[in-house]
Amino acid sequence: MHIKHLAVAATAALLPLVVAGSAEANHAWGGYHWARTSNPFTVQLGDNVSSAWDGSLAGASADWSKSTVLDTTVVAGSTKPRTCKATSGMVQVCNATYGNTGWLGVASISVTGGTHITQGTVKLNDTYFNTAQYNTPAWRALVTCQEVGHTFGLDHQDEVFDNPNLGTCMDYTNDPSTNQHPNQHDYDELVTIYSHLDSTTTVGASTPSNHPQVGNDEASWGHRVEGSRSAGHATYVRDFGDGESVVTFVTWA
Repeated sequence: MHIKHLAVAATAALLPLVVAGSAEANHAWGGYHWARTSNPFTVQLGDNVSSAWDGSLAGASADWSKSTVLDTTVVAGSTKPRTCKATSGMVQVCNATYGNTGWLGVASISVTGGTHITQGTVKLNDTYFNTAQYNTPAWRALVTCQEVGHTFGLDHQDEVFDNPNLGTCMDYTNDPSTNQHPNQHDYDELVTIYSHLDSTTTVGASTPSNHPQVGNDEASWGHRVEGSRSAGHATYVRDFGDGESVVTFVTWA
């Protein structure tokens, strides 16, 4: 088991190619974004986490709310952490001992119209966070911040583990010490992603989704479109046609 591959979050998105050894100059995920009719808008984060994670979730919410185009608010969760079923118009955040899956965190988004996010989930795997290696405030902060950031349509700035830290939670790293919060480039990218307004909104449970829920294993994620277990990361898409899909990115051990 390669520790450096465990030490990273996983997310839902179709990832652009990243040039090895360099940070991603523009780290949006293929146009994925929440539809809304005004800025700033507010994304609710459902709290389905234990007390060990409450501080990390609150910190991530406060960090991302510093954006000029979006705010977040932590609300009572409405799902069982182990299944972490999505709720239309918001993001459910969960933790559980999901098992020796090889991933530290997973984020998934449901998409309508090819680009509009309708709901999201974040899963934090206590099977690894209960170990001495990862049971630290720094690792919890990095992974929570990164997974929540993915549900807004942000990609990673850099996917090379051994590169110098960029000072952002959207950077893969073996050392979370300086990568626990967004940086200015993340906030600038959000401005770019949300520079336009839509005529409808998918925020706030306005667009119910009938997409099947994704589970914790490869069988539920759909078709692998990028990466592999041996590469340490992979992207999966469950495509329902007519621009409807669930996209899941997984980083393997």
